[in-house]
Amino acid sequence: MVSSSHEALHRIFQKDPALLTRALQRVLHVPFPEPREFVAMNVDLTEVAPVERRVDTLMRVETDEGAYLLVVESQRKKDEGKRGSWPYYLSYLYEKYRCEPVLIVITQSSATARWAAQPIRRGLPGWHSLTVRPLVLGPNNVPVIADAREAERDVSLAVLSAMTHGTGPQAAAILDSLATALRTIDSDSAAVFVQFVDSCLADPQAKQIWRDLMTAIQYFWRHPLAEQVREEGREEGREEGRVKDRAEMTLRILEWRGLPVPDAVRERVEACSDLVQLETWAQRAVHAAKAEDLFADDRP
Repeated sequence: MVSSSHEALHRIFQKDPALLTRALQRVLHVPFPEPREFVAMNVDLTEVAPVERRVDTLMRVETDEGAYLLVVESQRKKDEGKRGSWPYYLSYLYEKYRCEPVLIVITQSSATARWAAQPIRRGLPGWHSLTVRPLVLGPNNVPVIADAREAERDVSLAVLSAMTHGTGPQAAAILDSLATALRTIDSDSAAVFVQFVDSCLADPQAKQIWRDLMTAIQYFWRHPLAEQVREEGREEGREEGRVKDRAEMTLRILEWRGLPVPDAVRERVEACSDLVQLETWAQRAVHAAKAEDLFADDRP
């Protein structure tokens, strides 16, 4: 089970290594050669001396232009210590494997992304003996995927989008699109991706929306994260519980997006006992310009 956003942000590349090179090519526009093979490697860079050094994820990728080591570091906040350890990692890995290392930093924070992207220079001013230029993936460059068809074309990238854009006004649409796309892949992979996203959603409202969506398609129920939800669900009838949950979810999406919810709208949603109708309203809530738009296409 994934226990933190730090872990999820780099483990997604272990789940789908090719996502890493796609992100370099499509997001950062780095002309990385097409991979032929990926090999997960030992992340422990500790030397004989008792100084423990570990990277988050380390992949060896074989291409027609040679082999590369992809060093993935998940970074939540600024850490000046990394500006010493990252050059060490790259030098150590090159010396050990005689293979070109590439440092990739993944973060959910725009400020951390700007900090991480700054070149690390060692040596004399104007004559640097060593320069490290991290490649950074974060909310400033990872695409916002809020369309279900686009999410289906590259589910892993849609997961990365949800993980890096887990807050803000577009989060509900991103999560809804991803939930739809997860139906198109095998359930085991989908269940892993569900955990990754759940671990990265720091906003309580976004996390609840995600869990509501996952409960509806049952991936969420495959994991220990659901135990609390299960216990609450046992206290009321299944059908009644589903109706109540979907009504609350619809109103929660509107409120989380900052849309005023008039009493008339709230009362109509809470009074509805038609689960199919509530599902329709919940989907409309993701894109509605105002709360009344929930009912725009309903027949009188």
